[in-house]
Amino acid sequence: MTITFRGVTAVLLPGTGSDDDYVYRAFAGPLHGVGAVVSTPRPQPARLVASYLEALDDAARQGPIVVGGVSIGAAVTTAWALAHPGHAVAVLAALPAWTGAAQSAPAALSARHTAHQLRTAGLVATTAHMQESSPAWLADELTRSWLGQWPELPEAMEEAAGYIAPSIAELERLSVPMGVVGAFDDPIHPLEVALEWVSAAPRAALRTVSLDDFGPNPEVLGAACLAALDEAAG
Repeated sequence: MTITFRGVTAVLLPGTGSDDDYVYRAFAGPLHGVGAVVSTPRPQPARLVASYLEALDDAARQGPIVVGGVSIGAAVTTAWALAHPGHAVAVLAALPAWTGAAQSAPAALSARHTAHQLRTAGLVATTAHMQESSPAWLADELTRSWLGQWPELPEAMEEAAGYIAPSIAELERLSVPMGVVGAFDDPIHPLEVALEWVSAAPRAALRTVSLDDFGPNPEVLGAACLAALDEAAG
């Protein structure tokens, strides 16, 4: 790779309702393989975005960092890279959920609906319903991460749903290379959004995966991001 990862800190953020355990398993193996130091801040659901920005700022005090994440994690870290030119080495954006304001984006609608269900039906009933309608791997992941963020999980979901991701005009100003991964069979994170991000950013490349690829093996997601980044930086 033309990007030097050895000794560089990579800060990875999870998707809405997910956690640091999942994003670590997705990215740590591939990033350790190129010599990066991996940091996955634990979500603080009562102050989700603020806590993520603090973690990014703290890591960057030691030098430029690689940033990235899944869904809302990809949006927050890309926005941070845009706001801190010279402090980001590269961006790893897995499953971006929307561009600009969420409006009627499926991920935002799902987060708001789940937040409402959590408030009205409670954690146990909402988790049981999620388990019935989700693949086994996703049900296992969310059962663990939702419990870990309860009782502030609804607030985190609503904050994520209202987050304004980088716009096309902002992505056009991204000065560092970006590896993007989209899933062609993920209705919550439409592939069209990943294509939009790659088309807008000056130095970006895309890899596609399926839910069956990375569901049982989250490392597939991180490896695909690095492969896309390698192409973008080349």
